[in-house]
This record gives sequence, structure tokens and C-alpha cells, in this order.
Amino acid sequence: MKYLRFILIPAMLFLLPGVGKAGWFLQPPLPTGNALVTVCFVDNNTGYAAGRAGTILKTTDGGANWASQTSGTTNYLLSVHFPVNAQTGYAVGDAGTILATTDGGTNWASQSSGTTNNLHSVHFPLGAQTGYAVGDYGTILVTTDGGTNWDSLSSGTTLPLRSVHFPVDAQTGYAVGDLGTILKTTNGGANWDSLSSGTTLGLYSVHFPVDAQTGYSVGNGSTILKTTDGGANWTNQSSGDWLSSVHFPVDTQTGYVVGYGGTILKTTDGGVNWASQVSGTTNFLIAVHFPVDAQTGYAVGDGGTILKTTDGGANWVFKSSGTNRTLRSVHFPVDTQTGYAVGLSGTILKTTNGGVWWGNQRSGTRSDLLSVHFPLDAQTGYAVGGSGGYLSTILKTTDGGVNWVNQIPGTNNMLESVHFPVDDQTGYAVGLYSTILKTTNGGTNWVSQTPPPANLNSVHFPVDTQTGYAVGWSGTILKTSNGGANWASQSSGTTNFLYSIHFPLDTQTGYAVGVSGTIRKTTDGGTNWVSQDSGEIFSLFSVHFPLDAQTGYAVGDYGTILQTTTGGANWESQSSWTSQALWSVHFPVDAQTGYAVGEFGTILKTTDAGGAEEEKEEDRGQRLKVRIKIRPNPFVSFATIPGQEGKRFEMYDVLGRRVGVYPGNRVGWDLGPGVYFLRQEKGSGAPVRVVKIR
Repeated sequence: MKYLRFILIPAMLFLLPGVGKAGWFLQPPLPTGNALVTVCFVDNNTGYAAGRAGTILKTTDGGANWASQTSGTTNYLLSVHFPVNAQTGYAVGDAGTILATTDGGTNWASQSSGTTNNLHSVHFPLGAQTGYAVGDYGTILVTTDGGTNWDSLSSGTTLPLRSVHFPVDAQTGYAVGDLGTILKTTNGGANWDSLSSGTTLGLYSVHFPVDAQTGYSVGNGSTILKTTDGGANWTNQSSGDWLSSVHFPVDTQTGYVVGYGGTILKTTDGGVNWASQVSGTTNFLIAVHFPVDAQTGYAVGDGGTILKTTDGGANWVFKSSGTNRTLRSVHFPVDTQTGYAVGLSGTILKTTNGGVWWGNQRSGTRSDLLSVHFPLDAQTGYAVGGSGGYLSTILKTTDGGVNWVNQIPGTNNMLESVHFPVDDQTGYAVGLYSTILKTTNGGTNWVSQTPPPANLNSVHFPVDTQTGYAVGWSGTILKTSNGGANWASQSSGTTNFLYSIHFPLDTQTGYAVGVSGTIRKTTDGGTNWVSQDSGEIFSLFSVHFPLDAQTGYAVGDYGTILQTTTGGANWESQSSWTSQALWSVHFPVDAQTGYAVGEFGTILKTTDAGGAEEEKEEDRGQRLKVRIKIRPNPFVSFATIPGQEGKRFEMYDVLGRRVGVYPGNRVGWDLGPGVYFLRQEKGSGAPVRVVKIR
């Protein structure tokens, strides 16, 4: 295929055998957060998309629902093609990967390609027997028996080939690649002739819609090439940005191109004019396909983006949910159904069905949004952030996010946190360089306050607009009891950065969390802050106690989720099934249903308090709770499970692959550094997260 990959690593979550939606489970990006780099539909309803980490998706209802298929590989899949029907198809990718299915993807079987070079494109011109694949180092492969055997052909180049297409038969075909490479064969690949493209820019896609004479190729630097004489001459129709895929559904006049920054272009006059269409995304779109006509088509791209049009591109509708951008804050104002999440590059997501679907909202800004708060209902809310530490942003909506209006913050400093304690009129925002802002008129005016020098990360007013707290760098804790007229420093007992503060019921008992697993608690309004043992060495970015001062949650780096039911006397690690940083946690109405958000669009949800029971077993007819205690965690050489040294435990990586079975006295002794998940062998409970650091 024609994709030069950016290194983006979206959150991944794979359920282990026997573990359903217990504990924490992934929400968007859905149907996947992995980049999708290829799409193929056999009609307007049934199609396949494939991409990063061996992802293969299938839909049979025009993209309304997508089912993940088991590819049997974690390699990038760069091209998928179903030549005749929805049953028999092929996928190729990194390290010479070739997969084939004859049952609509229920089973994918690996075929021997005879190469370890990355394969970028696959095409079967007439049926499921004769096909071609191209890839790195000028690789061209051919099969005439449905992939039982793949033979290497001489291309005459060592440059990567990104796309291959045989328009009408298995004899005449084209391949394009780096440095403007265009190759042509008229004898089934026995010989390949180099054609003059007139460019040295990379070409990533080639398509001849109706015959071997008129075709198009697109690539880097807004390149669009067209030939009407079988490739003897190519004219440049440059338009747009980095272009990755071209497709003309039924003739040589109407076609589509997609590319970088959510680019979609359309021509209806054979490329004389290319008109930009509104995609609704800035994600890199990598492949486009119109299966039947010029009206209904699909485009896929980074972050699992899937778009569909049924009106020739006048409107493109998301068939994927969420984002691959880092999310920094989540808030559900009144119930577990309607909530908001904000993040980098102006990202705002909203759900009205408990996270089944998260839709993108237009924020009107490219600034990073770091905190969101809806004080009374799901209609009126605020989001704050900025860019580069010196540019501040405050947004407000009064219609549930249909429109977000930029407010004047009165500062140029980055804002990290916003909180409106009792209504939508009086609120506070804090940020870098001793920034504390207050509004008493719903953000029409924001007035700067004068705290002690500090960089502040979080603000919370527990019960009214008078008494509040802010935390920040170097162990900073500030308190006001007069609505911010004066802010006094408190002694936190640490110089570690503090990222989040929360007082669940009153102004007396509260918690603050920060770097290196720091947790501080006060029961006297901050006169004394006492250190608690989190059992973690990784940073904690958010803390929330939903109902009282006993049961609470903290989240942080490397997928860390902690729970306490004892007011912090004990903090237990929960399995998040991700190694991405989690930046915010919120339980809207009780301690059972909550959400956490983080890097690369990660959104997690729990409906059972995070799956507090790690393992259960039958003993004398009674169901007993067995907590897996791992010591130390993180560990260097190996870990032990006190009291269960003689039992055996399964270890899984973040891809859900079992990496070993260990006795309780030498867990993980032969593993490399990383994040893993542990459970008792043949157990059915939620595994426990463990970390090996070297």
C-alpha cells in the first residue's frame, strides 16, 4: 500500500479469555484506535478495513457496525483486496505478511511470501487466482494459484513500490512508488518498463478506472498525475496536500482523492478541476473506495477514522467514534449517560449514551484543552487550556456543545484547570506562572487574583465559592477561605509536583496526588497533609472520590488505576488494560460507574467499581475473594505473591498475548521491561497490572 507511517500509538485493549466487560473496558476510539490504511468494499454494505497491529474490521451494514476479525498477526496490514465477492480476499503488510480468507474473514490464513520485505499493496485483477503484491526494495510478487505459491518478479528497481493496479486483465498493469517511480508491464509481470512520471516525489496510489489507457496516480507534495496514453505521458494536476489514495468508481471523469489533514478532493471533469470537500476531520485520510457508483463511498485513516458518504461527498459522516488525540479531562455533569472529554489540539468529545458513541464537537480552536467542567447540567460548561505555556484559552457553551464561544481570559498563561463550585456564574481557573482567574458573571469577565508564586495544575472548591484549594509544582498547595481575595501556602510535606486535588464532601477532608505515586491526605482543612502509600512509582494525574471520603480513585502514567475503600489507608491497583497515561478520572453519581481518559484518545469505563475482585475461587462450596498482592510492583528481576508462592500465574502483555506462566515466587523473571497483566492460571477474574522496569 501507499502509506508512509507516522509513529502514533493509540491505546490498545484486548480482553483475555474468560474476561468480559468486567472491571475497566475500552470505549473509543471505536471500532479501533489503530490507524486504518486500507479499505475495500464489494458492494455498498459489505466491506473490510485493515491497518496497524494486524487490525482487520468487517461491516455488513454499510459501516453502521464493524466487527473486529482475528488476523493472527500484529504486523501492519497495508492493503486488503476482495476481488470477486465478500468471501475470498487477501491482505498484505509488514515483514512479507500475506493473509488469505475464503470465508469472509472468519478465518485468515498466513501464506508464504518468500520475503521479509514490507508489502504495501495487493491486487487480483479478475478473480481469486492470479494476483500481484508490491513492496519495499522493488519487490513484486505474483501468484497464479490463489496464493498457494508466490513467485518473485524482477522489477528493475530497488525503490519501495507503494501501489499496484491491473485495470482489465492479468497482463497489463502498473506499479508506483518512491521518487516518482512508475512501472508498467504488458506481459503479466515478466518484464517491467520504467515510465517517466515527470516528478521525483513519492507516489502512493495508482488507479486506472476503465481501461489500461487512462489512469491517475497521487502522492507527496500535492501530486496528482494523469495519463491518457497508457503511461507514455503523464500530466500533473497538482492540488491539495500530501495525497495518499485515488479512486475513480465508474469512469475517467468522476474521482476522489484523500490525504493529509483530512483532505478530500473530488473531480467531475477528469481532473481538470479538483474541488475540496468537508471531511469533518483533520486526521490523515489514507485510503478511499467507492464500490458501486460515485455516490456511496468510504474513507479511512489515522486513529481508526472511518468516513462514509452517500451523496457523492456533499456530506461525509463519521462511522467511527472518538479520537486518537490525547484526552486530558472528562466530566459527566448529572448522570452516567451524558458527558464530555477534552484534549489536545482543541479536541472536544460528547456522549449521550454512556460512552457507546463519542461524537466530535467543533471547538473553534487548535489550542490544547486541559480541563472541562459543567457545573449544573449538560448544557452550560467551560473548557480551558492554551498553547506553549504562554497562550491561554477559555471556551464556554450554553447549548450542550453545539456552539463553543471563546472568552477573554485576561492572561496569556496556559490554564490547567477550571471549576465552578455551585452554579454557572462563579468559577475559578488556574494555570502556569501564578495564574488564578475568577469570574462572577459566567465568564463575561475573568479577573486575575494574586496568589503566592507557583505553577498551578488543579483547583477545587468543595462546597461553596469561598473556600478552595489549588495544587501545583514542587508540592505547592494553596488555600483560600475568602473567595480568592487571599491565597495562603500550606505545607504539603513534599517537593513532588502535585497534579490534582479533590475534597469529596466538605472543606476538611481532601486528597492530592502527583509524581512518583505521591498521595497526600488532610482531615483538618490542610493544616496537616499526611503521606499515604500508593504502592506506585509512576505519576498520578487525577484523583476523585465520588460520594464520600472513603472510596476513591486515582489514575496516572502507564495505565495506572488505584482504588481505595478505606480513605486511603490502603490503595489497590486495578487493571486498566492499557499502558497509556491516564489523565483524568470521574465517577458521576456513585462509586460503581466511572470513566477515565488519557493518551491517544483512550477512554475507559467501568460499571462495577473497576472490578474490585481480582480473582475468585471455589472453596468448600463458598465463593471467596482472593486478592493478588504482588511484591514488589514495579519490580526489577522478579516479583513474588506472598502466601501464594506455590500457585501458578499467567502473565499477559498489553496486546492480550500470554507471555508466560510463573510460580508465585518468581513472577516475570525472564521478561523484558514493560507493562503486564497477571492472573491465576485458568482463573476467570480481572487480572492485576504489574510493571517490570528493567
